[in-house]
Amino acid sequence: MLLEEKRTNELEEKITVMYAKGTSTRDIADVEKEVYGVEVSESTISTITDKVWPLVEEWQRRPLEEIYPIIYLDALHIKIRRNGKIESVAVYVVLALDTEGHKDVLGHWIGDGGEGANFWLSVVTDLQSRGVKDVFIACVDGLQGFADAIQAIFPQTIVQRCVVHQIRNSLKYVTSTDRKEFLDSLKTVYKAPTREEAETNLLLVAEQWGDKYPAAIRSWENNWAELSTFFDYPAEMRRIIYTTNTIEGYNRQLRKVIKNKAVFPTDKSVRKLLYLAHTDIAKKWTMPIPNWAKIRNQLAIRFEGRYPL
Repeated sequence: MLLEEKRTNELEEKITVMYAKGTSTRDIADVEKEVYGVEVSESTISTITDKVWPLVEEWQRRPLEEIYPIIYLDALHIKIRRNGKIESVAVYVVLALDTEGHKDVLGHWIGDGGEGANFWLSVVTDLQSRGVKDVFIACVDGLQGFADAIQAIFPQTIVQRCVVHQIRNSLKYVTSTDRKEFLDSLKTVYKAPTREEAETNLLLVAEQWGDKYPAAIRSWENNWAELSTFFDYPAEMRRIIYTTNTIEGYNRQLRKVIKNKAVFPTDKSVRKLLYLAHTDIAKKWTMPIPNWAKIRNQLAIRFEGRYPL
C-alpha cells in the first residue's frame, strides 16, 4: 500500500511539473503512458493539478511587505471561454523589487477585458489592502491614466513611463524610410547624460521632425515628465527603471508556458497554470539584482525618511 501510494504521488508530481512547464495535456498523457504504462485522461490531469488550488488562493491573498522601492506593472493577454464566447482578456501582473533587492511577483489578476487604467486602480488598491504602505518608483508602459491610478492610492510614488514602449509607439507614426534616422535622433534624447541635455536635444528633434511627424513628437513632449524620471538617478538606477524589461522578461516566460493553450476554459484554469509557472520561474530568484548594495544606498539618500535602515 505504501509502495502504491509512493508511486501515485510520484506520478502526480511528474504531471504537475510537466503542466507547470506548459506541456500540453496530450503530451503529458503520452509521457505517462510511455514511461509508467499508465493511461491518464485530460480530466484526470486537471483533477491532479487542481490540488494546488488552495496554494494559488493563498499566494494571491498573502500579506505583502510594507515597502517596495520599485514595482513594475504590465499585462499579458490571453483568451478565455466565458458564457459560451471566447474573450480576449488582460492578465495584470505586478513584479516588485523588495528592500533586499530580490524580485517578487505580488500577484496575477484576471481582468474583464482589454487592459485599462480603471482595473489597474483595483489592482493597486488590492496591494494596499494586503499591507503595502509605500512604493517609491512605479515603472509602467504607455497606458493612459496609469499614473493617476497609482498615485490615487500611493500619492508619493514617482512614475517612470517605459522609454522602450515610447520609442515603439513613436515609430508607428514614422515611415519605414525615415525610421533609422528618426531613431538615431531620439537616441540623443534618452541616452543624454543629463535631463537638461535631453530636453535641449528633444527641442532639436522637434525642429527636425516636428513638421513631418507631429504626432510622434507631441507624444514625447506631452509625456516628458514621466519619461524623464530616470534622469534624476545615477547610472545603476537608470538601467533598472527606464524600461519595463524586468517584468516583460517574466511575462515572456509565462507566455512560453501558456502558448499551448489557445483558449482557457475558465478563469480558474488561467490562475492555476500561471501560479505553477511562476513557482517554477521564481526558483531561480535566489540572489538580489546586480549592484543592489549601491542602489540601496542611492535609494536611502533619495528617499530619506521613507527607506527602512
